[in-house]
Amino acid sequence: MEIEKNYRMNSLFEFYGPLLTDKQHAYLALYYGDDYSLGEIATEFNVSRQAVYDNIRRTEASLEEYEKKLHLFANYQAQNEAVDTLVSYARTHYPDDKALSTLLERVADQTAK
Repeated sequence: MEIEKNYRMNSLFEFYGPLLTDKQHAYLALYYGDDYSLGEIATEFNVSRQAVYDNIRRTEASLEEYEKKLHLFANYQAQNEAVDTLVSYARTHYPDDKALSTLLERVADQTAK
């Protein structure tokens, strides 16, 4: 469960990070990106561990709220799943079509960005 939460928070952070305050951005980058503990972040910013904890929890809630309203991450996941399905179908039903393979590679490369 923790790995899934970390993946989700990192993904939401990638999409919505620019909407966060500098402090929110810094705390989440250290906590999820650099695997800092709450205590290490507290020491770095000269605040209490509880202040860091509260800020991270509020920021997580903000990220979830952004996703609830904007659906950027969900749309990204759906788009990638659709491309994967299309590529799989084309490989199964049109394995010798080089032009189709090339086009699908281009589409897959664009959706991965």
